[in-house]
Amino acid sequence: MKIAIPTRNGQVDDHFGHCEYFTVYTVEEKEILSEEVVPSLQGCGCKSDIVSELKTKGVDIMLAGNMGQGAYNKVMFADIKVIRGCRGETKQVIADYLEGKVKDSLILCGTHEHHHHGHDHGHQCQH
Repeated sequence: MKIAIPTRNGQVDDHFGHCEYFTVYTVEEKEILSEEVVPSLQGCGCKSDIVSELKTKGVDIMLAGNMGQGAYNKVMFADIKVIRGCRGETKQVIADYLEGKVKDSLILCGTHEHHHHGHDHGHQCQH
């Protein structure tokens, strides 16, 4: 299984489309086998080909901070499972995901709820 995380300075980037790079972890039997950095081009989100590149690399799951509807649709269309609302150091987020502690926040950037209620709904991946 391969898991991608939009990353900035070793942390989950709060917005998919503005991340510095993607960290792609290869995981087997709840153990990280390898880690790869995939550069993120300017304006990555739904306006780039980054989703196709990640899919070509075999990514199955995206653990993201937040993302807009366009990027979310593009990732889902590529048959990559998306879990939003993740925060913290990427290796800790992966560890928590493998232990079943990470749940999708169900929040899209740009939605009414997102702007009025912020990011903390008590069901996000936070560290």
